[in-house]
Amino acid sequence: MKLEEILQQRSGNQCELCASKESVQLYEVLPQDHRYEENCVLVCQKCKAQLDKKEELDQAHWQKCLPEVMWSEVPGIQVLAWRMLNRLRDQSWAAENLDMLYLDDERLAWAKATGDHEMDSSVALHKDSNGQVLQTGDTVVLTKSLDVKGSTLNAKLGTVVKNIRLVEDNTEQIEGKIEGQVIVILTKYVRKQG
Repeated sequence: MKLEEILQQRSGNQCELCASKESVQLYEVLPQDHRYEENCVLVCQKCKAQLDKKEELDQAHWQKCLPEVMWSEVPGIQVLAWRMLNRLRDQSWAAENLDMLYLDDERLAWAKATGDHEMDSSVALHKDSNGQVLQTGDTVVLTKSLDVKGSTLNAKLGTVVKNIRLVEDNTEQIEGKIEGQVIVILTKYVRKQG
């Protein structure tokens, strides 16, 4: 039986954190050497986005599910619950649950290994000059004329850039095509259109 089938059977084909049945997918609880059922869980897109710091934390969402799932016998779920409770520990409900949650030394080391538990509510979002969240496929307008390094191209103020792509590891950069050339543009020089 494949890993994903085992997880679907274990979870009843729903998110193992919030019980949502919408678009669940396999999530690897890092770090790990090999994928197996103890260190992988099925999560919905909302949980995944917040686990990966790609979306603002929805405290009400986690308050509904973490007090229950933290008691799971699945090590991966325990680790994720511990990390999320730590990120939300400025909330009294999360601090209380965190005080009750026990992880043995090995699981605690695993939970701390990525640093995802830091009480850091910051998320890795690409935002335009006005603070609007940018998504892949959005259309933006340049708010400043830009000289493109290594090219004679000058992208003028007001230029519309369609179908942008987010630069994965840098929230201050997007990629867009201007005059047939793909360039990297700083998000502080664009405004989301529409």
